[in-house]
Amino acid sequence: MSGRVAVITGGTTGLGREIALGFAAAGADVAASSRRAEHVEAVAKEIEALGRRTLRVSTDVTERPSVERLHDEAMKAFGKVDILVNAAAMVKKVATLDAEEEDWSRIMETNVTGTMRTCQIFGRTMAEARYGRIINVASMTAFRGSYQVAAYAASKSAVASLTKTLAIELAESGVNVNAIAPGVFPTDLSAPMIEGTPRGEEILMRTPMHRFGDPKEVVGPAIFLASEAAAFVTGEVLAVDGGFLASGVNV
Repeated sequence: MSGRVAVITGGTTGLGREIALGFAAAGADVAASSRRAEHVEAVAKEIEALGRRTLRVSTDVTERPSVERLHDEAMKAFGKVDILVNAAAMVKKVATLDAEEEDWSRIMETNVTGTMRTCQIFGRTMAEARYGRIINVASMTAFRGSYQVAAYAASKSAVASLTKTLAIELAESGVNVNAIAPGVFPTDLSAPMIEGTPRGEEILMRTPMHRFGDPKEVVGPAIFLASEAAAFVTGEVLAVDGGFLASGVNV
């Protein structure tokens, strides 16, 4: 990935951070952004320690001017953006019948509209440059019902659909649009729900590999989708889930 420039929203924690550092280790200059300036600063130092260039720009994907600033600062610093990864997301575990509309709207605004907004702003520049790789982070909940996370699951289903639609719209512009559907990885977002809980035990039972993913295991698939090896791959949602979605009867 030498010579490439990547921008990653939600790039300072969880899977986004792992992808940011993985891209930098593979030779790309990386702007890892999120809402918290202290997180942006910490990851920027890690990227620079790998010998790559970076930016220190905080971003809230629910606000278009904030995303536009990230775009403009990246273009000013690097002259181009080759790769966009949309990893910003939020989740709340609550029974669907008890869910507050405010929480539903907030999750949708971050996970779906925030992804669409970022794809619009960066995708237009990529299309004009006749080159780009957009990678959205979906979820296996886009394909299977998941207890008490209706808003999150619905949002990730929308991200998967957005990925396919945008892929066909940009297919002739040199911009490939794909998504990763991670299985269960212990991160700040998910760990409280899965570590030492009945929910986690059921997930492990249903996962043929019988373990959670290591966050570093999402880096290789992301590099593949961002690379020239995936030049003829677009509109795909790549599951990285230890076999969860493929699973039927395991014994």
